[in-house]
Amino acid sequence: MAASSSSVHGVGVTHETGTSFHDKLNSRWHERALRLFMVVVLGHWAEHLAQATQIYILGWPRPQANGVLGLWYPWLVGSEVLHYGYAVVMLIGIWTLRKGFTGVSRKWWTAALVIQFWHHIEHALLQGQVLFHHNILGSPIPLSFLQIAFPTSRVEIHLFYNAVVFVPMVIGMYYHMFPPADEEPSYACTCALRRSEAGAAA
Repeated sequence: MAASSSSVHGVGVTHETGTSFHDKLNSRWHERALRLFMVVVLGHWAEHLAQATQIYILGWPRPQANGVLGLWYPWLVGSEVLHYGYAVVMLIGIWTLRKGFTGVSRKWWTAALVIQFWHHIEHALLQGQVLFHHNILGSPIPLSFLQIAFPTSRVEIHLFYNAVVFVPMVIGMYYHMFPPADEEPSYACTCALRRSEAGAAA
């Protein structure tokens, strides 16, 4: 006997198949997606911290302090395409996973998004100078806005920008996993720890 269309719709599979990839990333896949994203972020952090260690602790000359990957591929450190590409990946990642955050955690995650957008503009400026073979202010090297305001090495600027984006991300993730007492955890994903205790403490 053939099943009617109404009985098929009653099974409840149409809602799941109609969910977009972006919705899934911010609901049942949110925890997994955040973990994967943080592996990328922490890997990038490790490179910058390795470079800072080579300069400030090991005393290496700056041209030789290229992080870990830069030891084998020195062109990576000087490639504006690579730095701009990572800035775009970060911007897309933070924006894509923002929908899964709620309440105070979303405010902190949004702060990271805004700062990363500016960071991306800085890298776009650097990339533009390389593409057009013209550095602003007649500088021998491409300059970012922050470097114009505070003349310093690119190493310190990268550490600063990564820190000011990373800190609100971490705070946002903390409040996402441990929602404040007066805030319901997001039941769309499995990120929140101690769900039963989220609203217990005053």
